[in-house]
Amino acid sequence: MKSLLRSFIISLASLQSAILLIPGVSNNGGTKSLVLATLVLGLMNRLIRPLISLLLLPVNLITMGAFRWIVNVMVLFLLTLAVSQIKITSFTFPGYTFRGFVMPELEVTKFWTLVVASLTISLTSSFLIWVSSEE
Repeated sequence: MKSLLRSFIISLASLQSAILLIPGVSNNGGTKSLVLATLVLGLMNRLIRPLISLLLLPVNLITMGAFRWIVNVMVLFLLTLAVSQIKITSFTFPGYTFRGFVMPELEVTKFWTLVVASLTISLTSSFLIWVSSEE
């Protein structure tokens, strides 16, 4: 039971971090839809993710695992279809300047928003799992 609760809290925090950090990811339903989305994401990770991984197994074997991130993107896309309050849209990155290094303004499409959001969720989850491990 503790591991299930820990998994739920980590998924909730990871999803919320993507919503807060990425302008193209939004939650239009408040806390209820965030909790619902976390539950759906947990179910998808337990049920649908293994099926997608199995379907993409030949591609993953050929590329030596380089396309494993596509599974995360597909699960996140399916989450947006299942929970309509979670929206992923394109956005404009305003650019960035630091000590002479300039990144220009950039239009980020919906696909790349999905990629960045799934990467954010994965990194946050991995970090929180590492922090909460009982070793």
